[in-house]
Amino acid sequence: MKPKEVLEKWVQEFNNADAEALAELYSENAVNHQIAESPIEGKDSIRKMFEEEFAAAEMTCIIENLFEDGEWAILEW
Repeated sequence: MKPKEVLEKWVQEFNNADAEALAELYSENAVNHQIAESPIEGKDSIRKMFEEEFAAAEMTCIIENLFEDGEWAILEW
């Protein structure tokens, strides 16, 4: 899967509020940085974070920009 396709899948699963499917897009030792929070380390911790966030509020990811350059993709939402 190309980097842009991974982000498109991430948006789809985020909008489905599917924490398990989202976590599967991360490596075992991934780090998720949220601007207002401390970094979350590890796939299991990232899944738990999404579960808690989806339980607390209804959220929708609306893509503003999606860029791909080689092995990198950047999502602005």
